Amino acid sequence: MAEPLTVTVPDIGDFGDVPVIEVLVAPGDRVDVETPLVTLESDKATMDVPSPRAGTVESVLIAVGDTVSEGALLITLTPDAASMPQSAPKADTGAAAAGSSEPDSKRAPAPLPGSLPERSADIEADVVVLGAGPGGYTAAFRAADLGLRTVLVERYPTLGGVCLNVGCIPSKALLHTAAVIDGAGAMAAHGVEFGPPSINLAKLAGWKDKVVGRLTRGLAGLAKQRKVEVIQGAGTFSSPYRLSVETPDGTTEIGFERAIIAAGSQAVEIPGFPNHDPRLMDSTDALVLDDVPERLLVIGGGIIGLEMATVYAALGSRVSVVELMDGLIPGCDRDLVKPLEQRIRTRYESILLSTRVTGISPEDTGLRVSFESTEENGDAPAEETFDRVLVAVGRRPNGDRIGAGNAGVHVDEHGFIPADRQQRTNVDHIFAIGDIAGSPMLAHKATHEGKVAAEVCAGHKASFDALAIPSVAYTDPEVAWTGLTETAAREQGVEFDKAAFPWAASGRALGIGRSEGLTKVLFDKETGRLLGAGIVGPHAGDLIAEATLAIEMGADARDIGLTIHPHPTLSETINFAAEMVDGTITDLYVPRRGK
Repeated sequence: MAEPLTVTVPDIGDFGDVPVIEVLVAPGDRVDVETPLVTLESDKATMDVPSPRAGTVESVLIAVGDTVSEGALLITLTPDAASMPQSAPKADTGAAAAGSSEPDSKRAPAPLPGSLPERSADIEADVVVLGAGPGGYTAAFRAADLGLRTVLVERYPTLGGVCLNVGCIPSKALLHTAAVIDGAGAMAAHGVEFGPPSINLAKLAGWKDKVVGRLTRGLAGLAKQRKVEVIQGAGTFSSPYRLSVETPDGTTEIGFERAIIAAGSQAVEIPGFPNHDPRLMDSTDALVLDDVPERLLVIGGGIIGLEMATVYAALGSRVSVVELMDGLIPGCDRDLVKPLEQRIRTRYESILLSTRVTGISPEDTGLRVSFESTEENGDAPAEETFDRVLVAVGRRPNGDRIGAGNAGVHVDEHGFIPADRQQRTNVDHIFAIGDIAGSPMLAHKATHEGKVAAEVCAGHKASFDALAIPSVAYTDPEVAWTGLTETAAREQGVEFDKAAFPWAASGRALGIGRSEGLTKVLFDKETGRLLGAGIVGPHAGDLIAEATLAIEMGADARDIGLTIHPHPTLSETINFAAEMVDGTITDLYVPRRGK
């Protein structure tokens, strides 16, 4: 039996929001090619929308009084087999096999290209990818590797998205700088003094930009090698099978059989703040390094805010952090955050928890910030003046900025585009990945989702089925966790065995003067398998990968304990923590259970 297709409003010129004045068919009706389906009335003419195929009407998606524009969904139709075009695209062979986490009732039938009586596009593609961040370029490259004619649309001049250009990569370059400065200063306690650093901001910014440039040029080369066509411009959907891209040279229309939305997110702006004032920064502004403010306030004690606080504190700013919640890095276990908080409390001017910023007033001397404690006996100051303020309270997905409704794609009230485990949206041939598809908003999650989407587009049996997605705060010390947190396990009533190995007992940690660290592991009490892990200390972000692999492989405490780790290393702390649960540790004395 032929698959249903969706009939949409064809090109009706410059008209938009045209009223539906008559619906001429009902579910179950048989129609021939060119049979009128609905009647529209503009201010200049009345027009019928004809059926592109002979077949049976399955459902009517509009009613009299609705207003529609080009690409709007009208009806679904099961075409007669004889009327089907020979060039219709093949169905995804992996769709049914891999399964879906979303009910079929939430999915709109995928229209076939033959149902779109549109002008020919400037570019035709098997797959178009909207957004060239880590998820987007990964999806495009994987699709091309699988033999699909792929077009990659990016509104910025270089590939890599926010992560590579103004996020993950430049911030980590600056965090390395901060680590070197702090590490050199710490050596004074051990008899090696370097003196205060001399910082050339322009040269430092140039090095950061050079790192970014090298990577973006590498991505451009990879796209060229794979014959991925890159279009620079802002893309929006104009119909279920058409993307309109506003380029520097005009509008380019891209026709596609499949689309992967990887349009990312943007920093949240707080209404009522003087967002036009250059002294009020978001994370992108903070990476420019125009100057090092004498006093910097960071609004938001999450990962992004604390990472930028680390950079500016090392460069010489007196940093304050204000967080609405009662702890830093909400979502992370408190015992992992504690060593970080203890360290930065001695280095930063202040850390204000359970505190709300109620207003910011621009003045000649700086930005005057008003505070309010959310606790009855809070100690938040009434007002303080800062040279600069960094707002790092989160990011909002760009789902409402790409014309998704024109393609029938659902966008929720937060700007997310829900997707199932195959990364399909409610429209079968359109996929969503990365920040726009839901939390966690992490580049490494996006890349894996991008591969899944590309493979499903190529007919492979693929789905996103990660047991653990690691999170890392590249602060000093770093904080990393993966799998189930202890807080979540207790809330869910999951019974577990836990061990926390203190880095004060690690020879490697003592040798680098960083004994404040901690490695924690949680094992399922019934199966013995690793459920989650958390690490705080230098290089925690590198170390957490072993625990993530152990979760994916179903390892238990003995599996990890019997894996020979090099000595002396920080990686041994994972081994030691597992041995604590297994009862075989010799590097600490742990009394036997039940004794």
